[in-house]
Amino acid sequence: MRMRKEIKPCLLVLGALLLSSAGLHAELSLPNIFSDHMVLQREQANPVWGTAEARQKITVSIADQRHETQADEQGRWRVKLDPMAASSEPKTLQVAAGDAQVSFHDVLIGEVWFCSGQSNMGWNVASSNHVDVELASANYPNIRLLRVPTLGAAEPQDQFDGQWQKCSPETVGPFSATGYFFGRRLHQTLGVPVGLVNNAWGGSPIESWIPRDALEAAGDYQGMLEEWDKRYASYSDEVLAEEIADFEAWEKSGKPAPRRWRPEDIRIGRHRPANIWNGVVHPTVGYGIRGIVWCQGESNLRDPMQYRSLFPLLIKTMRERWGQGDFPFYWVQLTDYSNETPEPQEKSSWAELREAQTMTLSLPNTGEAIVIDIGEARDIHPRDKQTAAMRLVRHALAKDYGINMATESPRFQSMEIVGNKALLTFEQVQHGLYAFDVEQVKGFAIAGDDQKFVWAKAKIIDNKRVEVWSDQLVAPVAVRYAWADNPVANLYDRNGLPVTPFRTDK
Repeated sequence: MRMRKEIKPCLLVLGALLLSSAGLHAELSLPNIFSDHMVLQREQANPVWGTAEARQKITVSIADQRHETQADEQGRWRVKLDPMAASSEPKTLQVAAGDAQVSFHDVLIGEVWFCSGQSNMGWNVASSNHVDVELASANYPNIRLLRVPTLGAAEPQDQFDGQWQKCSPETVGPFSATGYFFGRRLHQTLGVPVGLVNNAWGGSPIESWIPRDALEAAGDYQGMLEEWDKRYASYSDEVLAEEIADFEAWEKSGKPAPRRWRPEDIRIGRHRPANIWNGVVHPTVGYGIRGIVWCQGESNLRDPMQYRSLFPLLIKTMRERWGQGDFPFYWVQLTDYSNETPEPQEKSSWAELREAQTMTLSLPNTGEAIVIDIGEARDIHPRDKQTAAMRLVRHALAKDYGINMATESPRFQSMEIVGNKALLTFEQVQHGLYAFDVEQVKGFAIAGDDQKFVWAKAKIIDNKRVEVWSDQLVAPVAVRYAWADNPVANLYDRNGLPVTPFRTDK
């Protein structure tokens, strides 16, 4: 994996001074989220923005509409297009300022989704299951793909190096597998163009995706921010400038990556709070979208309890900054990983982080795809991205496009102790619970007052209830299901959606 750099504030000073001194003579420009082959979100007033000379008149036109505005004192301008119906007929978006004009060709109108998170969202089509079939069949010219390069920055960036491409066997390989399989199902079902923006970054913690002011305003992360500020200050400007120059030279050379870069220099770009927001998200904020699909969490296993507040903060902040209300936000829960354990796990950061993800369903317009059955014990990156995307796209198809299908995995609702047994009731069950592969229900553990969990026997009572017990316990008080790094669990809804991992104890 190629190294990515971080831009320090002092390294931006010269560029900022040049920009301010040239403000009255700035060329007409737009961020690269606008390019040939892009997709604009249908049935929505989409923003278009950029820079030009200060106070210059700006004209934006597409199809039969025309909009005018004036750049402000800093040369920044912004308009909103009138909503348009889905269309596969190529259009041209034209922006004019004085004698300058920028035109974007082959613009389609359809559904736009961002595909964000860390490596399991970034994991590409070329490294996934059935790659030969997937590449050969990727002839979808009305699916458009945009990859945002990974760049950690200490200050918000307005631009990135990338452009939209038509989906084809030649272009789809490096793209997010989960994102592509999700978007392909949308395109096949809806029959409209689909635009997918892949801005995932492997190994990134969630706090890197949240702007600094939002973390500060939350009031819970000051210690984390101060620790990173102290660490960051230890890197001299000269050292970082030299590293960046050497990195850029290597990147152009095509040679193998040098080994002399220190690990902390390599990692700081994606690990420091707010860095990914500044370098990767900020240049795209406000572009018209339907929603975001997300797959991330492994880099926050050090503190699953903190994820209970960070994940909702991320979603709320993105919605607030985008200015589109509570747009859909759907995620893939952590998969199963590592060795199976012969006895119930007393402590599992994987299970606790999955629990934090499920708790975030309390936010409106959210959805979760359960994938504890598709992981690979020896690889944190399961190749079966097709199943993950299939479960993820159910949420969009049903909730956003009105197609009648199940979206939710069954979830624990209530527990009643009857003698030496626990009677569990589940919600979000569509066709009825069943045990996959074998008749024996696997994955339950049970405990008494001592909180010592032992494996339990379980029996499906009816479509929504399961009876759980152990011959070792007379008075059970708590039950857990699939509560492990790599749980052995086989309880499903008959529609193929696995039961959500849970615990009844706190």
